[in-house]
Amino acid sequence: MWAAAVFVSVAGPAAGTLSAQAATPLGTPSTTGGTAPTAATAPQINAGGEDDGADCAVPTPGSLTPDSKLPDPFKRMNGTRITAKSDWRCRRAEIKKLAERYVYGEKHTRPASVTGTVSNTGITVNVTDQGRSSSFSARVELPSGPGPFPAVVVLGGFGADTATIKASGAAVITYDPLAVGREGTPRNNKQGAFYGIYGASSSTGLLMAWSWGVSRIIDVIEQSGGTLLKADALGVTGCSRYGKGAFAVGAFDQRIALTMPIESGTAGAPILRGIPGEGGSQPLSSAYSEQPWLGDAFSSFTGNPSTLPVDTHEIVAMVAPRGLLIMENPHIDWLGARSGSVAALGGAEVYKALGAGSNISYWSDIQDGTHCAVRNEWKAPLQQNIQKFLLKTGSQAGVFRISSRKSGDLAEWRNWQTPVLTG
Repeated sequence: MWAAAVFVSVAGPAAGTLSAQAATPLGTPSTTGGTAPTAATAPQINAGGEDDGADCAVPTPGSLTPDSKLPDPFKRMNGTRITAKSDWRCRRAEIKKLAERYVYGEKHTRPASVTGTVSNTGITVNVTDQGRSSSFSARVELPSGPGPFPAVVVLGGFGADTATIKASGAAVITYDPLAVGREGTPRNNKQGAFYGIYGASSSTGLLMAWSWGVSRIIDVIEQSGGTLLKADALGVTGCSRYGKGAFAVGAFDQRIALTMPIESGTAGAPILRGIPGEGGSQPLSSAYSEQPWLGDAFSSFTGNPSTLPVDTHEIVAMVAPRGLLIMENPHIDWLGARSGSVAALGGAEVYKALGAGSNISYWSDIQDGTHCAVRNEWKAPLQQNIQKFLLKTGSQAGVFRISSRKSGDLAEWRNWQTPVLTG
């Protein structure tokens, strides 16, 4: 039997309102009235650079004030709220800086030199910055047919079903994050290509280092001229710890057209404020100490995330208006799927305000609770998102399919309302 699910159409006006119901296939009428959207109503936007808000002036954060509610993603650091869609660019830059400062650590801007090669079997990357050099590589598997091809970067070989990705017409780039930021090393002696340049005692965590590595792969693909892989049609996916990494990759590089984190758990998509109250979820202190995934500065918040000036619903929003498909597992408590649904619903408010509500999907309504399994329930949305954002031939609108096992209520977590942005 299928578990009962919460169905939310994020393109509609009631994206933050949850009601339990039977699972509803994409594009069919819901039992609570209305119809699941069947066509895109928002632009499919892929920004032309890694960070198009790099020129925005971001103020230095002031003193931190505890607040159990989620921060207002529309509220600037100076206390005013954005009023136009064009304001989001620099508001996003503020969120980015806060996330780097308090959660992930600094990503660092594009290095002084990035070179490499792209072939039908692999990608090589050579980086020089601050007088230091490092190299790493990734494996390429092409689909059938003539290129150039869109591609999906799969962190650690664990993510969305690679057979479905290739059958949909996209190449698979298998990226080893551990070559860039190695697990099992202490915080004061981090190892890998990122730390070989920025120092073994860098305060930047592994997730951001992994994100930096994917950005350098994109640099090389851009330099290759697009004869084999399309630099403007790239996705990223990963599961579990690599789901955490995929979430960071898509949030911090605006050249990623489609982000697909799977079962990312604590330090991934789920709201940090929700983890302490969600029974069975991995505690923040455990995620912080298990591996140096998060930046060193996060140690101050493992016991009290309410003082954080940023939360993961805003990291979700950093992906907007680009494609985002979040896949969760409600059967395993330590993955924090309830907090994940709240993060997605909160971030979806930004998508809607930008007129891109049809570009985000969330799916936790699954039958099999095996961690990181290939699931039939995710095959159709995976294909549809690849068609829409990478092949650019589809128009399926995003939907939320939230399992009643782990359904969160955004209303409990916010004291702000979504503005109508002009422009």
